[in-house]
Amino acid sequence: MKKIRIIGTALVAAVWLTLTLWAWFGPAKEVSDPERRKLAQLPEVSAESILGGEFMTDFEEYTLDQFPLRDAFRQLKAAVHYNLLDQKDNNGIYIAGGQAAQLEYPLNEPSVEKAMEKFNGVYERYLQDAARVVVSVVPDKGYYLAAEHGYPVMDYETLFESVRSGMPWAEYVDITDLLAPEDYYTTDTHWRQEKLLDVAQRLCGVLETAMPTNEEFTAEALERPFYGVYCGQAAVPMEADTMYLLRSDKLDRCTVYNHETQGYGAVYDMEKLQSKDLYDVYLSGAAALLTIENPTAASDRELIVFRDSFGSALTPLLVSDYKTVTLVDLRYISPDLLGQYVDFEGRDVLFLYSTLVLNNSSTLK
Repeated sequence: MKKIRIIGTALVAAVWLTLTLWAWFGPAKEVSDPERRKLAQLPEVSAESILGGEFMTDFEEYTLDQFPLRDAFRQLKAAVHYNLLDQKDNNGIYIAGGQAAQLEYPLNEPSVEKAMEKFNGVYERYLQDAARVVVSVVPDKGYYLAAEHGYPVMDYETLFESVRSGMPWAEYVDITDLLAPEDYYTTDTHWRQEKLLDVAQRLCGVLETAMPTNEEFTAEALERPFYGVYCGQAAVPMEADTMYLLRSDKLDRCTVYNHETQGYGAVYDMEKLQSKDLYDVYLSGAAALLTIENPTAASDRELIVFRDSFGSALTPLLVSDYKTVTLVDLRYISPDLLGQYVDFEGRDVLFLYSTLVLNNSSTLK
């Protein structure tokens, strides 16, 4: 019996030593593909960092991020949380109604106020002579899922009212009644483009431009399966989504100018089929400033869209009669620079932001 205990202890010590040496001296991964984030790297050793305590703090983060078989242990932890301990979420991600969603609670009112201050500054500086200004808020999946399945619910109505009252110079367009959980990707935060025609039609009606119709689009399914951001964050097996692109002759003729790279591309960037995030196919993903040029437009009207990533899928459906549609992402460009690139006079303007960004507006410049 004593021999068995000694062997067991030796095996545990060997495993512990192997994992420790692997964590400390093995090759470090730069990013976690499942979590879509950069991983901590080995901190620089210096007398100053050691004496100040920064080295040990950074080293602890490094060992946690670079721990051997980390993804396997994450999956084991998630299985224990969901199945054995019957916990309702893992890493803030919950599964409800066949959908993965993120806990977004509580309402961060100072964050919404900061966003309103930012948007009011844009209005006062650039939009006094705009043709019309419209604002709409994209609800995250929690708006439809949280309360029904017993999860904490952000005070969405207060958020919506804060936007209405905080932007009195813009016409508020409510789209919450047009959406449902199935209009979002099961494994991701974003909405599905092929489900958004009614949303685009309502916005176009307010903007007084031609509405998109089912007849003018063909839904093209991408062959590559789409595993959204919640797959990695929840660390549980999920069935992939199928992503569709709404194709039309008009969109195929449009070109997209990236003001940062000073290059042209297509509305749907098929090179992004190899991207870590397949959603980047829509307008090439995150970008500070893009302009869609529509050579078949029936008018000289122009639209400017202040947006986050949700706008990448929706904006192509708004092109319609507009000669140009310029997309501005204030997460990547300061409002102080806009006047150098965009002429706002006489243009239609749409503010389209998700509750996720409004509730975390520190991302806005």
